[in-house]
Amino acid sequence: MRLHRNLVLAVIDSLNYIYNDGLYADKVVEKTLKRDSRWGARDRAFIAETVYDCVRWKRLYNEIAGTKNHFTQENLWKIFTVWATLKGITLPDWKQFEGTPVRRLKGKFDEFQSNRAIRESIPDWLDVLGEKELGKQWDKEIYALNQQADVVLRTNTLKTNSQKLHKLLLEEEIATESIDGYPDALKLTERKNVFRTEAFKNGFFEVQDASSQLVAAYLDVKPGMRVVDACAGAGGKTLHLAALMENKGQIIALDIYANKLKELKRRAKRAGAHNIEPRHIDSTKVIKKLYNKADRVLIDAPCSGLGVLKRNPDAKWKLQPDFIENIKRTQAEILQTYSKFLKVGGKLVYATCSILPSENEKQVQNFLKTHENFNLLKEKKVSPAKSGYDGFYMALLERTV
Repeated sequence: MRLHRNLVLAVIDSLNYIYNDGLYADKVVEKTLKRDSRWGARDRAFIAETVYDCVRWKRLYNEIAGTKNHFTQENLWKIFTVWATLKGITLPDWKQFEGTPVRRLKGKFDEFQSNRAIRESIPDWLDVLGEKELGKQWDKEIYALNQQADVVLRTNTLKTNSQKLHKLLLEEEIATESIDGYPDALKLTERKNVFRTEAFKNGFFEVQDASSQLVAAYLDVKPGMRVVDACAGAGGKTLHLAALMENKGQIIALDIYANKLKELKRRAKRAGAHNIEPRHIDSTKVIKKLYNKADRVLIDAPCSGLGVLKRNPDAKWKLQPDFIENIKRTQAEILQTYSKFLKVGGKLVYATCSILPSENEKQVQNFLKTHENFNLLKEKKVSPAKSGYDGFYMALLERTV
């Protein structure tokens, strides 16, 4: 691979925004890629993947480069140099690369392999927490969570099926393959920008990880039901529910953020999902009105997001121990409050994109201790190490009285 100065400068600028200004990697990459319309698909892929690599391996590269968490322009070049050296790229004759101790950098990499927190590039506190909650399995999970995420699509069955979508995308030079056990999923065989396709503009699919596609199906919805999606956000799972319900019945999509519901409306229109009613939680009245009214309730609870580090590597650096403690309290409150939406005989799914038992099965166990009118029907843990996809947890509960 030959390095091009303008592309490397774009990477350095992006890292400056992410490391020093605390901006989110996805937003920075999106903005950077709009800088030069002459960049082709290869150039854009180089920028995006290199930036994500340097965010994912921030601690490891920082330790190898000896930059001591001071991300000056000079140090950002040193970190890029580590990236290029470990990738086996021949460094061009630029002044920023003068005197690079290639062998020493590779030696440092080998040296750090015995320290898991540095090797897997995570904060010490997170390594301690992961081991405490998952024991030996933490080793495998954190390794899996540092691999690049596949791009997975969910076929919108309101408009097409996966076989037709596969053919349509091939016409637009995007190759996909099906995934065993995921009926509506198609995985890209090569990373491409799917948002520019006619198939996307026509609402034939959404980008949604395979594990995330299991959640709506777990709720066992039927056409004609009244369903409450209690933490709908921008509506990835809401749209899946609408498809599973064949646009029949009612989905009340709740969220505390009005801007997310606005995005949901836009997506629902593109998907042709007509049975969704977004409601902004701007007072307790909105919640109380729904007590004992729903056949099904989905609680896609706010969580640490540790199961989706593959696609959000900068979350490793933004997460704090007190956030996890606070979010566990929020999860318990949400489960307590939103479970009241269910009619007797109704079913509820509590789901997170976390792999920590304290956010998952322990939350459900604590809830059941104080709610004898609920039974646990089944639960599922999706391990990134075993599945190759995001880490998820889901529990199906039934209200009996």
